[in-house]
Amino acid sequence: MFQKKDNTYAEIREKSVLQWLDEMGRHDDIEVRGGVRVSTDYILDLKRQINDLEKKNKVKDSYLKKMKTVLSEQ
Repeated sequence: MFQKKDNTYAEIREKSVLQWLDEMGRHDDIEVRGGVRVSTDYILDLKRQINDLEKKNKVKDSYLKKMKTVLSEQ
């Protein structure tokens, strides 16, 4: 019932993308290196947004749980 979520695929995919971006960061072309910076910043921003949404979801879930308890007591 309380199994830990398997994130193996997502972790492998993330490490692969970050490794590829790291390799592209050493590319001779300045535009490619600039694109690496933009891509890395974008990935970090998406992670931040995901964390924010997960926090909001936890707050919402706790509120709904409290409301369910209050309503069931009536």
